[in-house]
Amino acid sequence: MPGKFVVSLTCAKDSTDNATVAFVVANAAVASDKETVVFLSTEGTRISQKGYADDIHEEGFAPLKDLIKNFAEAGGKIYVCSPCFKKRALDENNLVAGAVVVGGAKLVEFMGEACPSVSY
Repeated sequence: MPGKFVVSLTCAKDSTDNATVAFVVANAAVASDKETVVFLSTEGTRISQKGYADDIHEEGFAPLKDLIKNFAEAGGKIYVCSPCFKKRALDENNLVAGAVVVGGAKLVEFMGEACPSVSY
């Protein structure tokens, strides 16, 4: 079922449950032949940093670092909110695979019209 799909994630270690489920859903979308973007904003931007998710493993799910890796390897894209990223003084040279720092206009452009999305 081709099309586009967006998963918006606003949390990180402040809600590892939500962070994990967001990437579970993103992996399901990309596996369903959807062009999929995970949009990291506010605290979620921290997940864009290599090593940050290494110790996040919710019971019953794959470790978050594996979910992120699998998503990127399957062709998923990770958009990282530029102002949120800068506010937290994160390192653009330390991004996980598939991640790119973007402005809100890039997300709006991707979504276009009738693009389903979920938020965590």
